[in-house]
Amino acid sequence: MNHQTFTWDRSGNKIRQTERWLEGLWILVLLLAALLLLLINLDSLPLQNGGEKVATQIAEEISRTPVESWQWFYPTINGKPALLQPPLRSWLIASVYHISGNTLWTLRLPGAVLTAFSVPLLYGIGREIFPSRQTAIFSSLIYLTLLPVIHHGRLALVDGTALCFIVLTMWCVLRSRRDLRWSFTIGIGLCLICLTKGLLLGLLLLTIALLFVKWDTPRLLASVYWWSGLLLGIAPTTAWYVVVLLQPGLPLQDIFNQSQELLWASFDTSHMVFSWYYLMEILAVPWILFWPYGLQLAWHNRNWGWAKLVLVWAGFYLGAIAVMGTKQPVDFVPIYPALALAGGAVLTEVCNWPSHKNFPRFWSIGLSVMAIVASLISVYLTRLEAVNWSLALICASVALTMTIGAVLVARRDSQFIVILFWGSYISLLLFVTSPYWF
Repeated sequence: MNHQTFTWDRSGNKIRQTERWLEGLWILVLLLAALLLLLINLDSLPLQNGGEKVATQIAEEISRTPVESWQWFYPTINGKPALLQPPLRSWLIASVYHISGNTLWTLRLPGAVLTAFSVPLLYGIGREIFPSRQTAIFSSLIYLTLLPVIHHGRLALVDGTALCFIVLTMWCVLRSRRDLRWSFTIGIGLCLICLTKGLLLGLLLLTIALLFVKWDTPRLLASVYWWSGLLLGIAPTTAWYVVVLLQPGLPLQDIFNQSQELLWASFDTSHMVFSWYYLMEILAVPWILFWPYGLQLAWHNRNWGWAKLVLVWAGFYLGAIAVMGTKQPVDFVPIYPALALAGGAVLTEVCNWPSHKNFPRFWSIGLSVMAIVASLISVYLTRLEAVNWSLALICASVALTMTIGAVLVARRDSQFIVILFWGSYISLLLFVTSPYWF
């Protein structure tokens, strides 16, 4: 009897050790893959007009300020207070300046690294809400191969940094369902969001979190400990904004106006007459074809935690975008993690697809259209007088990926998942190493 118990214990410990080893391996692989896309060729293009120039100016002034003077607590531009600018991004950049000097690479480094960490964090969300590791991996790989995530993460703007803190906050919300101490980290995440992109985005994420908890785990809303941890976590943000409000001649309305401006108009595209980025955003995101089915799947499984999170996150944020006065591509960035989770659920269902049932025709048709468009553009670029071989190669890579994917989908072969992941990653790698990723 003792021998059997000892054997079972050894076997159980071995299984747990293997599980921990696999978890660590996947986290490391996802992080390294993200760092490669986000850091390579990072300083090859000049500063973007608007956000990046403001960021480097504020960070330079902070880096020249003695730490003991506490003047860095109040960011300035040309010596004048810039209290309406949430300071966290500038603090991070100034810290890197102190260590490695003032260069274009160090300017973009903090946002790129934080965006890279959002990939394993999304994997952590998947492990919290999905019963299988496979779905979490699929979701993380979809998120990793989304061009808008990589593009905004490579710039010294607030969007990639804020996206990391958004994913961190939602992961902490899920963890708090089993351990109330994680409510403190929810507050920390909201604090980081507000100090990065303003109060409005923080309030939106707080509302999404509360709606999800109300639907999924309503007992938390009645817990004094959960609320205490949350309020304690957001104390630093409260303190900073109280200091700002105490400044003479700075009404509260200005704070919300600035938050709205940072949230909806932080990506300056006024200088772009035509950008290859928008073309690549359309061609290099095959996952958009699977999102409608993913949202439908979430609705049919709305009693499950993952479906509740996807529906609340995507539904409420899309509603917020719908009431905006202006709409830009960057407005949709905070919703991509939720859509990646929905896409991961779809791909897991594909792996268990009934043999007598065809894949939706929309998938193969959509991939075919993407392949045709990418092929035509690639041929057109090779026929120009000044042949643009880098763009032609990128479009050829996209065309090949979509063509093979469309054929495999038409044949009901689930190997199209591997092709789309690998082809999308290679296409993105070619894109960020080209002179056109800006």
